[in-house]
Amino acid sequence: MWAWNNHAVEKAKAVLEIAAQIPDVMIIPMPDYRPKYPKIDPEEVINPNHPNLTIWGNKIEACIFIGVHCHYANLTLKMIRAGTNCCTMAICAEQGHEDAMLTIRDSDTLKLKKTAQIFKKVREELGIKLPDNGENVRFTGTQSKVHDGKTHTNPMTFMPSAAGAGSAAAFGHSPDQMKREG
Repeated sequence: MWAWNNHAVEKAKAVLEIAAQIPDVMIIPMPDYRPKYPKIDPEEVINPNHPNLTIWGNKIEACIFIGVHCHYANLTLKMIRAGTNCCTMAICAEQGHEDAMLTIRDSDTLKLKKTAQIFKKVREELGIKLPDNGENVRFTGTQSKVHDGKTHTNPMTFMPSAAGAGSAAAFGHSPDQMKREG
C-alpha cells in the first residue's frame, strides 16, 4: 500500500493488476498497528480485532488478504471464518495462512502477476465483463467522500511510484497520517 521502496512499488503494481480483473472489488486497508480507538470507521480500515464489522458493514462476500503481517492475518482470518460467511483468500510472501480458504504462499511480484493473469482468464471464460472505462474498484462510503462522491475508480490510473507517496492517497490515506495514528 505504501511506496516504501522499489520492491514494494513493484508488488503494489502487481496487486493492482489483480484488482483490475475483479468487477466491483473494494480495496480496504488493514494497518499493521494498534487501531484507532475509541472510534474505528469500518469503511476506512479493517480493524484486525473486529474484522466482522467491515465484512458486515460493506457486505463483503469474499476477501483477499495481501501484504498483511502474518500475526494480524492469522488472527483476523480466524475471526472472519468464525463470525461471517465471507470466503477468504490470502496471498502471502511467507508460508501462507492455514485459516484462509485458499492461500498462495511464497508470493513475489512474478507470482502476483501470474495470479492476475489467472483471474483474467477465469473472468473471461465465465463471461464476466468489466466496465469499458476500467472503473471496477468500488469505493467505500468514506473513500467516496474523499473523491467528491465518485463511486468507482480504475485501479490502473493510480499506480504507485518510487518517487511518490504511494497509492494510499487514492483511498484517503497518507503515509504520514498512518505513522501519526500508530
